[in-house]
Amino acid sequence: MSKRPYYALNDRIGAKQVRLIDVDGTQIGVRPIQEALALARTRGLDLVEIAATANPPVCKVLDHSKFIYETEKKQREARKKQKAGLLKEVRFGPNIAAHDLEVKMGHVKEFLAAHDKVRLTVVFRGRENQHQDLGRRRLEEIAKSLLEQATVEGVIQTERNRMMMTLVPK
Repeated sequence: MSKRPYYALNDRIGAKQVRLIDVDGTQIGVRPIQEALALARTRGLDLVEIAATANPPVCKVLDHSKFIYETEKKQREARKKQKAGLLKEVRFGPNIAAHDLEVKMGHVKEFLAAHDKVRLTVVFRGRENQHQDLGRRRLEEIAKSLLEQATVEGVIQTERNRMMMTLVPK
């Protein structure tokens, strides 16, 4: 679980002067800290140091707990949208039947629609290793058929008894 970011609040702001921003976002200007605190108290709100490294520090008049809630909500939304780019793998042999390939291609299309990368792996067993050109041809056919939904990332890779191709959604 992530820690909350720290924002100096009210009397904990150490600067003598601050650049003050009102609740509605209008800039009031550079004011002494006491005047800024008095303005926040008259409105029943907090003075929160937004940018401590600025010179003078930027402070905003607002409700601190609501501000923390909204920043955490923005972070949660950003994490939700970060999901894109998971790698899914679909394996099959070079002599896969037409219907079986159609079923696998349905899964590949679903993964691409969900914005996931897809690694297609052709697994060679025994004597199939001597006919790796069949696997390469099969992968190239698949890449052509999915040209509208995806692009091929890199080149087809061969590793021992496997041949792999990665598709990236458009």
